Amino acid sequence: MSEDNVDQPEDAIDAEIVELIEHDIDALVQERNEFKDIALRLQADFENYKKRVTSNMSDEVDRATGRIADSLLPVLDACEAAFAHGADGVEPIWSALMAALVKQGLVALDLLDKPFDPTTSEAVVHEEGDGGEPIVVEVLRTGYEWKGRVLRAAMVKVRG
Repeated sequence: MSEDNVDQPEDAIDAEIVELIEHDIDALVQERNEFKDIALRLQADFENYKKRVTSNMSDEVDRATGRIADSLLPVLDACEAAFAHGADGVEPIWSALMAALVKQGLVALDLLDKPFDPTTSEAVVHEEGDGGEPIVVEVLRTGYEWKGRVLRAAMVKVRG
């Protein structure tokens, strides 16, 4: 003990020790809480990162498969044209190809007799109408959506 502490009563020394211990405990609890907050933030950041990466990967897979589907559209067009001209044996192949693509997310746009929508179709022929809302009266080339996005706009004849 130092000379200063010799004159102090033992209770005062014990109180000083208790105060130092409580101060140290408070400092340790505060430091622990700060590290805990850091860990929780890092964990939340990592969870957000994992979600973002998963979403990006899913979007990239959708875009890649959409490019494959897009490259098959000329084949679908050829089958559709052959079927429309009465070629034999085309319908089963066309149906099988469409079924496989529909199963993966391809949707043929059904636009006939519906209001013209420039986000899903391209008007290449216009007919005079009664002055009302433009209506699709003929689909010249089928349009398609891939997983909710327009893959290819339809070419249509519009009245109005």
